[in-house]
Amino acid sequence: MSVQSRIEEKLMAGLTPAHLEVLNESYKHSVPPGSESHFKLVIVAGAFEGKRLVGRHQAVNALLADELAGPVHALSMETLTAEEWQKRGGRVMQTPDCLGGGKTDA
Repeated sequence: MSVQSRIEEKLMAGLTPAHLEVLNESYKHSVPPGSESHFKLVIVAGAFEGKRLVGRHQAVNALLADELAGPVHALSMETLTAEEWQKRGGRVMQTPDCLGGGKTDA
């Protein structure tokens, strides 16, 4: 099972989101083609009601502890309630391109 599929499965089971996007953004970084190391999550869930941003992120990090300890190098999150998602018009923030160098750069 791919890393992306495991992430999707765990988030669906643990948060029962109304909206979930798991975007593999590894291609934007200095990694081999086909890598699954950099992800962006967009999660709209009732479980986030009444929680501050740090609490939302802690909930996601707890569900993905194995992935974060292993194959996932970077994880960006947009954790929203249904009301916040609606106010935003269902728009996802654009991820900037990586400006970092490769391991062989001086």
